[in-house]
Amino acid sequence: MTHRNEPVLSGEEQRVEQEAPATSGTSSLEAARAHARSQVGAVADTMATVPSTTAVDLPGPVAASDVVWDERLGAGGHATAVLRRGSVARITDRTGDTCVNLQVFNAHLPSERLNPADTVKVQWQAYLGAGSLLLSDRGRALMTIVADTSAGHDALCGHTNRATNDARYGSGAVHGASPNARDLLALAAARQGLERRDLSSGIDLFTSVRVDAAGDLHLAAPTGTPSYLELRADLDVIVLVAVAPHPLDDRPTYTVGPVRITAWTAAHPAPDPFRATTPERERAFENTDQHLRTTAG
Repeated sequence: MTHRNEPVLSGEEQRVEQEAPATSGTSSLEAARAHARSQVGAVADTMATVPSTTAVDLPGPVAASDVVWDERLGAGGHATAVLRRGSVARITDRTGDTCVNLQVFNAHLPSERLNPADTVKVQWQAYLGAGSLLLSDRGRALMTIVADTSAGHDALCGHTNRATNDARYGSGAVHGASPNARDLLALAAARQGLERRDLSSGIDLFTSVRVDAAGDLHLAAPTGTPSYLELRADLDVIVLVAVAPHPLDDRPTYTVGPVRITAWTAAHPAPDPFRATTPERERAFENTDQHLRTTAG
């Protein structure tokens, strides 16, 4: 006999209930605490290294004591950090099939942010690579690509949003299986006191987009070869990243490979090998120098 206030279980629900263990490893406060503490020292494929100075497998001569940010991100991951001027961040595409959605801000004046249009227009080059500057909306160099082994990056297409992912994958909800890039970046921005409206169109790393003679945009197929780029901070900057498919990636499944980000402190080089490569870049660095002089102290 079933009482009015008792739930009616289906046959499958009854089977699951009967087979469920009477207790679990976290069934009490004491057990939950013991379980949590047992995870100390465990390593996952997507996690931040804390403290960062315990990072291993570092680039070349980088000393662990100089590392200020080390984090692995998988599909749908996001992260943020503040990097001091002169710091270098290596972002590694671990499988040759990723898209890292990037936003950059002046750490002391967050209203100054990466301007992809000026980054392309001022440098007379839509295809970014080693030596390219990431320019702010005030004509200053925020970061410089100082090394690059990838096939290219995209400063033209922007990031996916909820509507695009709803249409392609069935859902673009930020906490779902196929989160969109702009919502992920908004979460990262919130950790720095920034809002969604502070985001620019941004840059998509490790995704080569080319413009044909008719003006159509084409996303190159993934290389399948791991690669990296290194970004040097030319001001103190806030960096936001999200790992989500490119807007032109028409694969029906949410496909984007894992990345690793490692940043370390370094002295700003003098002379700077990238400063005088073009008159436009030299002017951007002069604008940056002037800003540093007026804000010093």
